[in-house]
Amino acid sequence: MVTKRFDWFIVLNYTFLALFCVITIYPIYFVLIGSFNEGSDYMRGGVFLFPREFSLANYGVVLQDERLYVGLKVSILRTVIGTLTSILFTAMVSYAMSRKNLIWRSPYYWLHLITLFFGGGLIPYFLVLKNLALINSFWVYIIPSMFSVFNMIIFNSFFREIPEELHESATVDGANEFRIFLSMFIPLSVPVLATVGLWNAVYHWNSFFDAMIFTTKRDLMPLQLLLMKMIREADVISNSQYIPPQVQRKISVQTIRMAAIMVSTVPILCVYPFLQRYFVTGFMVGSLKG
Repeated sequence: MVTKRFDWFIVLNYTFLALFCVITIYPIYFVLIGSFNEGSDYMRGGVFLFPREFSLANYGVVLQDERLYVGLKVSILRTVIGTLTSILFTAMVSYAMSRKNLIWRSPYYWLHLITLFFGGGLIPYFLVLKNLALINSFWVYIIPSMFSVFNMIIFNSFFREIPEELHESATVDGANEFRIFLSMFIPLSVPVLATVGLWNAVYHWNSFFDAMIFTTKRDLMPLQLLLMKMIREADVISNSQYIPPQVQRKISVQTIRMAAIMVSTVPILCVYPFLQRYFVTGFMVGSLKG
């Protein structure tokens, strides 16, 4: 009779991973239960596992701000347009860099790598955007992020794994490079496209620094910058004269901040599960032999 040996390494490994998951997930859960708790009750402390006094008043205060919907529209447009243009443009450059017959391919490649390690700084960058008339424009969110050297390297590694015979057969059939790129390489690159798309979507959704530096118009304020302002102004909002007294008793500065954080976090959390399987595949691309 064969007995299965007790493996302490597996036990310790699973225990460590379980603790790591708890440490990772609990801060989000803590903010979630705090956002659903009455503010005055939450200030007493002791809310760790479940809302003690359930209330939607915090979300009501956050969602009644009209600026929230302007910021939501800007963030959605920025995320969708910025992700699609970045994927398309970076993939096109990566496809060209993966072709061995590209003239001056090596100098182009090293020039791209230099930009990974050296930059001009914020002030020269601001002056360049100003000369391009991108300051106080929606396109300041899109055009500067259309190309990423790091993502180009990821795409390039994946494209090099596609058999050269496919490209040669398409060339013999009369297809040009643009047709080969769209009809052959793009359909074969769904895992890396989804992975890089997720990275870009998270970047655009969470970004607020560029809006804070390069825009001053209220109608260009993305959701993250607006929520940052709301978190800083939570004490003012909770004591606003436009909030009924019965609602003010159910909210607090801390719970309003938690509700604002959840409003900005939930959308990207809903998207991630659909792309998670591609996310793992994309990480393996960097280990492929070029």
